[in-house]
Amino acid sequence: MVELTIDMLPIGPLMIEHRLIDRVVVLLERQLSGIRSANRLDIDFINAAVDFFSFYADRVHHGKEEDILFSGLMSHDISEFDKAMIENLKNDHSRGRELIVKLAADVKQISGNWNAESLKAIARDLEDLIKLYKEHIHKEDKEFFIPAMKYLSKPEQSAMLRGFWEFDRELIHEKYRKAIEVFEKADY
Repeated sequence: MVELTIDMLPIGPLMIEHRLIDRVVVLLERQLSGIRSANRLDIDFINAAVDFFSFYADRVHHGKEEDILFSGLMSHDISEFDKAMIENLKNDHSRGRELIVKLAADVKQISGNWNAESLKAIARDLEDLIKLYKEHIHKEDKEFFIPAMKYLSKPEQSAMLRGFWEFDRELIHEKYRKAIEVFEKADY
């Protein structure tokens, strides 16, 4: 988690998380280039990217946005434009989840069975995911986050920052508790 400071806006940690997501998007672009130029794919990286987008981008980052920021904003009398923007951003989050599920399924399908069509499917998945995240992050960073802060008082902003910290603190326990439960149910 990002170190929180008293004068930080709640969008500060979210925008810092965007920079990490941006870095993974650049790596996805490299993978896409490798597929296009040399029919080359690093399945281990793609599987790690699926985990990153499933857990970090969606559960951690989007979780804070939806459960804390958007909920906090919707408890105020916000403009119709901002209500529509929140719905649009939540739809982007849903679309991102769909794309990650599709990418994971396409990667699983080609395991041991590489061919031009399967690589094209993964390339399409990567193109869609890259496009979505670039547009989505731009919308949040440049069009929504800063103007939306006008709805929150300083005490509400501070409480939201504390809520983000608590949210992150619990997630690592959630991730590994679920992993252990899967192993406990396994028939070895």
